[in-house]
Amino acid sequence: MENIKTFEYTSILGWSASRYETFSNCKRQYFYHYYAKFDKEIPFEKIQFLKSLTSKNLETGNIVHDIIRDMLKRYQKSTKEINKEKFFKYSFDMTEKYCGSKTFFEHYYNGEIISTSKIYEKIKSILENFLNNPIFTWIEKNAALQSSKWIIEPGGFGETRINDYKAFCKVDFLFPHDDKMYIIDWKTGKPDDKKHSKQLTGYALWANHHFGKKVSDIIPMIIYLYPQYNENKVKVDDYLIAKFADTVINETQDMYGYLIDIEKNIPKDKKEFPLSDNAFFCSYCHYKEICPER
Repeated sequence: MENIKTFEYTSILGWSASRYETFSNCKRQYFYHYYAKFDKEIPFEKIQFLKSLTSKNLETGNIVHDIIRDMLKRYQKSTKEINKEKFFKYSFDMTEKYCGSKTFFEHYYNGEIISTSKIYEKIKSILENFLNNPIFTWIEKNAALQSSKWIIEPGGFGETRINDYKAFCKVDFLFPHDDKMYIIDWKTGKPDDKKHSKQLTGYALWANHHFGKKVSDIIPMIIYLYPQYNENKVKVDDYLIAKFADTVINETQDMYGYLIDIEKNIPKDKKEFPLSDNAFFCSYCHYKEICPER
C-alpha cells in the first residue's frame, strides 16, 4: 500500500471528533485539556497530571486496543493459529503493566482500591468476543493473505485535510480486500451509532485523502465487543461525505471563535471558556479539583 502522506507542522488547531466533543461538553474542560500552558493560575504540571488520569473503562479500552493491535501485527509475520493460553497470559501481563503504571480517577477522587483482576475479567470477556466473532474469522481466512498491506494504528495522530482544514482521524485498522478498502474500529464501551458513525466517516475521508480510494469502495465498520459482539457498517457516499466536510468546517469555525490568534492557536482568557451546567458531567471531569466555581 502507498505511503501515508505527511504534512508540514503548523500551529493551527486541527479538528477531531473527540476534540469537538470535549468542546461541546464543557468549554472550561476544553481549555484545560488543550490550552493548559496558557492558564495563569494553575501550574501546568498540575493540569497535565489531572489530564493523565485514567479510569477503569478508559483503561480497559486502551488495553484491549493495544492487545488487538499487537495480535494483528503478529499476523503480519505469521498466520500460525493463535495459542490462546499464551494469548490470554500476554493479555493479563499487559493488564497488570498498564494498571500498575497509571493513576485512576476512581482512586484519586474517591479513594477506590483498583482491582486489576476485576479489570482483567472484563478484558478477558471482551477478547473472547473478539476471537470468536465472524469478522475476525473472515479476516483470518481472507484479509490475512494481504497482511503486508494492512495499516494498524499508524504512527502520528492521523493528520489529514478536509476542504483544506486540518483534521485528525486516526484509524484502528485498515486493510484491502478484493477491490475494497475496509476500516474497522473496535469499541469496548456503550454503542453510540451517531457519535461513532461520525468518527468512522472521518476515517473514510482520511483513507480517501491518503490513498485516493473512491468513497464508494471504502467500507467503514464499527465493531462493538462488549457486552456482546455486534457490528455496524457505516454508510458513506458522496452526499454524506460532503455533508460531513461541511460539519467539520462549521465545528472548526466554532472552535476558532475561542481563539485570539487562529494561525498560532492562542486561546482567549480562561474566563471566556464557560463551565458546563451539567452537574452529572462535572462529577466525572478530570479537572473538577481545579474548578472552584462548581
